[in-house]
Amino acid sequence: MHACVCDYITDLVQNSIEAQASHIQLDVYTGPEVIRIRISDNGKGMSNSTLSKAVDPFYSEAGKHDHRRVGLGLPLLYQTAEAVNGTVDIQSTPGKGTVIGFTFDATHVDTPPLGDLALTVIGLMTFSEQFNLELNRETQRDSYQISRAELVETLGNLEETTNLILAKDFLKDQEQHLKQ
Repeated sequence: MHACVCDYITDLVQNSIEAQASHIQLDVYTGPEVIRIRISDNGKGMSNSTLSKAVDPFYSEAGKHDHRRVGLGLPLLYQTAEAVNGTVDIQSTPGKGTVIGFTFDATHVDTPPLGDLALTVIGLMTFSEQFNLELNRETQRDSYQISRAELVETLGNLEETTNLILAKDFLKDQEQHLKQ
């Protein structure tokens, strides 16, 4: 099991980046009863055969991780969802992309905490590949949206330390606003 939901998000968004997606949408909803995450991309997608292998902890796509032969991301997600009365749904089409949605019962004692979403999203936005990551964040009370493209347009880039601090502080402020 991962330590927090953000670990699953990181794993899945990295998969989208590695699948050469140019657009990745991350929807995060947290409520008193449920945590709901949806990640969609326009990457290379997977065939049904590849998708069935991807849930095997001893499978990793050739060339993806030459130093190891395991792919624990999806199997761990399925295991956690099952343990906390959650669900996992994966839809993928070769050449079109993948959509992964999962829910965790927020009231279950074993449900991992969300983690630091602001830091997670900023970390994912710093990958050097050419893609736009769009975050749609929602709670019962409020919501906000932000994208990598908007941050780059506003700040100039996400390589300079000062810009990263500003982006992180902005997202932390948005998260804090959701808690009020």
